[in-house]
Amino acid sequence: MTVELNHTIVPARDPQASAQFLAEILGLSVDPPVAHFTPVTLANQVSLDYDQLDDFEPHHYAFMVSEQEFDAALARIQHGGITHYGDPACHEIGQIYHSKHAKGRRGTYFHDPDGHLMEILTPGGS
Repeated sequence: MTVELNHTIVPARDPQASAQFLAEILGLSVDPPVAHFTPVTLANQVSLDYDQLDDFEPHHYAFMVSEQEFDAALARIQHGGITHYGDPACHEIGQIYHSKHAKGRRGTYFHDPDGHLMEILTPGGS
């Protein structure tokens, strides 16, 4: 058997709201609760299991999406008035980046309601 990531815990002050926020941006659904977790399952079957915590450090989560999914997610971000950035330091407001290392790769960063830095990026070429 190969090693695969199965799930990761995403701390959130309001797990349902945070899971719904990300699911809407990515065009996904929030799964039914599993114990006290609110999961969002990605196409590769890895789940982000939102868990209620009041105090935590923000994390970075990156999502590989197709060109079409990127355009749709970016439109939802813009339509929702969510600030997005072309760099992980969040200085390039309203921008997307174009990778110098992976030809054709585009991406952008945005914060979720709990301050986690979310990134969507396309595969690009080599």
